[in-house]
Amino acid sequence: MINLRNPREYCENFLMIRDKKQRMVSLRFKPAQENLYRIIKEEHQAGRPVRLIVLKGRQEGISTVTEALMFQDAATRPLVRTLIVAHRDDATANLFNMNKLFYDCLPRSVQPMRKNSNAKELVFENPTRDENEKRRRPGLRSRIKCVTAGGKGAGRSDTLTNVHLSEYAFWPGDKKGLLAGIMQAVPDDPNTMVIIESTANGFNEFKELWDGAVDGTNGWRPVFLPWYMEPEYRRPMEKGAPRGRPRGERSRRGTSEEPAGDGSEGCAVCGDEGTVWTAEEEKLRAAYHLDDEQLSWRRWCIRVNLGGDEQLFRQEYPNTPDEAFLLSGDPYFDNDTIMARRRAAKEPLRVGLFEYPEPEIEGGAPREWTFTDREKGLIRIFEEPKPGVPYVLGGDTAGEGSDCFTAHVLDNTDGHQVAELQQPLSEVLYARQIFCLGHYYNTALIGVEVNFSTYPEMKLEEWHYPKLYQRERFDTFTGKMVEAFGWLTSSKTRPVILAGLHTVMEEAPELVVSFQTLGEMLTFVYGKDRKPQAAEGEHDDLVLAAAIAHSIRGQQRYTVDRPDGEKKRWTADMWEDYNAADEETRKLLVKRWGSHRDPA
Repeated sequence: MINLRNPREYCENFLMIRDKKQRMVSLRFKPAQENLYRIIKEEHQAGRPVRLIVLKGRQEGISTVTEALMFQDAATRPLVRTLIVAHRDDATANLFNMNKLFYDCLPRSVQPMRKNSNAKELVFENPTRDENEKRRRPGLRSRIKCVTAGGKGAGRSDTLTNVHLSEYAFWPGDKKGLLAGIMQAVPDDPNTMVIIESTANGFNEFKELWDGAVDGTNGWRPVFLPWYMEPEYRRPMEKGAPRGRPRGERSRRGTSEEPAGDGSEGCAVCGDEGTVWTAEEEKLRAAYHLDDEQLSWRRWCIRVNLGGDEQLFRQEYPNTPDEAFLLSGDPYFDNDTIMARRRAAKEPLRVGLFEYPEPEIEGGAPREWTFTDREKGLIRIFEEPKPGVPYVLGGDTAGEGSDCFTAHVLDNTDGHQVAELQQPLSEVLYARQIFCLGHYYNTALIGVEVNFSTYPEMKLEEWHYPKLYQRERFDTFTGKMVEAFGWLTSSKTRPVILAGLHTVMEEAPELVVSFQTLGEMLTFVYGKDRKPQAAEGEHDDLVLAAAIAHSIRGQQRYTVDRPDGEKKRWTADMWEDYNAADEETRKLLVKRWGSHRDPA
């Protein structure tokens, strides 16, 4: 006996769909659909309203399984109100026809009573005009309505139970306003479900919504479904398949990788002796566990369906969310490297902020502070401070095109990131947090940008923070260069510090560990007049804080400060350099490396 209220049983036993070959077949969940269903079950079992934002590749069946689950709910439960919103009229018609097909193919024994409607709507009510009969047997009184975004009736409904927002990234007009109107009609109830699903469309409101879900700031749960989850995206190996890199695939900057068209290097001969995989394809195989038939389909799709444009494949059939949102513009950093770092990024050791008693005077310095763990804290710690290690803090204040104060903290012995701060507007809070953060990291050298706000720098000076970055500025009164505290970004210094950060990411990208900072690097592009800047609608606060931190390292020592009398065991290489040096150089080496113990 099939349980009508079991969504999986209902869908796979009763619902029919048209497959890609236009055949009528029973709905059977495929891997991507299975994954989405599992997540929906998790939310239901946790007693939470289902609020999912789904980033997907093309034609993975996500609209189909979403429609099926919502149809099951409306066709088996009374008073369910379902709204389906698509990006175009033809898509709206397709989704309505899918629901109509579901109904038409149901066994008569489980078909709910249906009332005719002129709109794209299924109304599960007793169609009789006899009021007595209707009162006696009203039917479910549930309905499914399909509309087009921006059209009549979109978002103007009574209380909604289920909502499917299809291809949200491609909606016309005011996406945010329409979404807000729809969501106000959905109660905060565990029996409600809202699914936003879309392929990416550059950096628009869908990207903003996705980022908020990933950061855990907007109440949506992100679900990413890569192309290789689709079992149909496979193709038998072709004899004599084209060799070399598909058009549009670029070598990684700063490396010697070249298309392996002749099979002489960086390739593997796989299965068919006529097919040679490029070095890039081999990387994809290793990173995502792809097999030969998946790589063969990928190559065929790029060549035949996408005109050889690999960047377009990454957007339409992404391996990662980052790939899905890649700009067609010219990135400043090497996006392949950045995405690889993002995949390897680890969660912070701690997230929180510094807490302290309220200062006795307005604008006073924080005292007796302690770091407190908070889930939504301002500070992410990747490595706790170590005794004697020198640290550097670069800070970017909120200003034009920015909405956050940020700080990047690095270990000055080698430049690797140990912490970062990211907070909304509040100058005094920012000043107090970096005051504590600097002290926390062994009284780190602090260099705060003073272009848009001098308040944090002035407070650090007023509170006598002992190690502040100094620059030279021209004093118009004396006509001389004088020393001043704080970092000034200008048309001369900005290109220099960004070039320095670019070099860091070319030569040692592992030094930056923050998922959020790496994310801003992905959207940092060449704009007008080849000026490196955040893409439209994106931010570069964390990028600039990192650039400042790396640029001011010269005013901090590079060596570990060991307590008097403590000796360090030198390596064999250090002894070799020491023995080959003259007396003056030996003194410098001892000063840099510390007093030594004899080798073991």
